[in-house]
Amino acid sequence: MTTTVLDAALEQHAPVHRVPLSRVIRVELRKMFDTRSGYWLMASIVIAALLSTVAIILFAPDEELTYYTFAEAIGFPMTVILPIIAVLSITGEWSQRTGLTTFTLVPHRNRIVVAKVAASVSVGVASMLFALVVGVAGNIVGTVIAGTDQVWDVSLAHGVEIVVGSLLCLLTGTMLGILFRSSPVALVMYFVSSLLVPTLSEMLASTQGWYQDVRPWVDLNLAEGTLFDGTIAGDQWAHLAVAATAWLVLPGLLGLRLVMRAEVK
Repeated sequence: MTTTVLDAALEQHAPVHRVPLSRVIRVELRKMFDTRSGYWLMASIVIAALLSTVAIILFAPDEELTYYTFAEAIGFPMTVILPIIAVLSITGEWSQRTGLTTFTLVPHRNRIVVAKVAASVSVGVASMLFALVVGVAGNIVGTVIAGTDQVWDVSLAHGVEIVVGSLLCLLTGTMLGILFRSSPVALVMYFVSSLLVPTLSEMLASTQGWYQDVRPWVDLNLAEGTLFDGTIAGDQWAHLAVAATAWLVLPGLLGLRLVMRAEVK
């Protein structure tokens, strides 16, 4: 009888080991593919890359059959799809009302957010590497069909810069998801920030002389463009750092604070 009581007491005071972060990341990765919408959103990356490659081979002039042409054509839909993936990954706990279950199993909310960001970045890096490989195949096949010389006009450093630029686009979706925690609102704000804000910035720069000097420091879209063009150098790295801090880091920290304090229903 005494032994049974002691065993029960030991079981009650047994140390509880929290779920490893690596397991949480694996779960978040699986959740990104489990649903039908998630599966087709991921599949759209492959479909968009293949369609872009075929379109370049069929319709691009022979002199434009270069590796950069393929990388640019494949990269453009990636910069649209990847932020959407990040938004849906972050906001899913609130939009699908699974947050109560998730935060009960892993009560440290910051670990859930870190796992979601890590899963999104992993998908983003894998997608960009896939895009670069498809670009290689497209350049080889396209030049063979056209009978032209192969042009490899993207250096290793430029390829890394393209991947970094794409990840910044993805992190924009991550930031908006953390800040608003609503899929419709975050998606609308993403398209506003990626389509409307750059247009307004361009108009302001063309009409206001004072803004022309300030714009490189505050226009994230302009700073990211130097990464995709492969022209970033010198002060442009500082411009990118300041713009990314203002538009990604600070709002992301504010959103993380709100996540920590928000009531989960």
